[in-house]
Amino acid sequence: MVSKKKDIRALTKEQLREFFKSRGEEAFRGSQVYEWLWQKSAHSFDDMTNISKETRKKLEEQFVINHIKVDQLQKSSDGTIKNAVRLHDGLVVESVLIPSKERTTACVSSQVGCSLDCKFCATARLKRMRNLNPDEIYDQVVAINNESELYFNRPLSNIVFMGMGEPLMNYNNVLKAIEKITSPEGLGMSPKRITVSTSGVPKMIRKLADDEVKFKLAVSLHSAIEEVRTSIMPFNATFNLKELRDSLIYWYSKTKSRITYEYVVWEGINDRDKDIKALLAFCRFAPSKVNLIEYNPIDDSSFKQASNEAIDKYVEALEKNRIIVTVRRSRGKDIDAACGQLANKSL
Repeated sequence: MVSKKKDIRALTKEQLREFFKSRGEEAFRGSQVYEWLWQKSAHSFDDMTNISKETRKKLEEQFVINHIKVDQLQKSSDGTIKNAVRLHDGLVVESVLIPSKERTTACVSSQVGCSLDCKFCATARLKRMRNLNPDEIYDQVVAINNESELYFNRPLSNIVFMGMGEPLMNYNNVLKAIEKITSPEGLGMSPKRITVSTSGVPKMIRKLADDEVKFKLAVSLHSAIEEVRTSIMPFNATFNLKELRDSLIYWYSKTKSRITYEYVVWEGINDRDKDIKALLAFCRFAPSKVNLIEYNPIDDSSFKQASNEAIDKYVEALEKNRIIVTVRRSRGKDIDAACGQLANKSL
């Protein structure tokens, strides 16, 4: 049952300070509570041991902490961990911990379901039920950081917004979550270690540039040919490639930050020479790099991983044109934790 009390984490530190002042108490109590909520990720008011029992009781009477709960944790044979995260209203999203020798990366969700319609993505088959709140995004990161320290003896090093949902369709909450994650009063992570991945919403990419964000931007591209991209990502008919390109030119002019293109190569869809030429042309207007991503099946026979020869052609052409390219092998496929596979199958 969803509580009718206000979630205390919706309050700013100043609002918390004012709350205590209005009740004749010292304002610094608000700062203490704020520290418990964010830096220490308190799950309940009883955790706040330097706050009097009487004050904690008053807080509990008026507020609630809508903390997430990891309902199910699955481990892949390659070390990847997938969390089924239950929210306060019973809805579920998934987040993933991806370990490597050099780093531990959190892949977090920003929406329950997704409002876009990419045909190759399992999440797109779920209707968008709601946006995640900033604290729900933040909690996913805290949970994965705890798992990283528990299972790999090191803290989280990177965060990617590549889980369920389109981050730029939940713009304000995603930016508020990143503000908390990067704040010294939160997790204190560098924004340079955070990547927000979008399917390409031109208006919001321009807004990111205007807001002078410091994190990295990745674009789920998959084709630089209009009709091909629209066939696999139908929303491209609304947010077409010219608009996307213009918004990315604007992004680079404002931020001077290299753009990453995420690109899956499928057999018979985008594995031709003209697909490669179109990608090369799309990469030329601003400094960029390309991640060629292994396709992860979602029970759809119309999408098949391209041959190694096709991938090699892409790599050769990109390198010849001095464009940084990485072939990214999927992680966590055996537990449906790889890119495009998040769809709450575990529950």
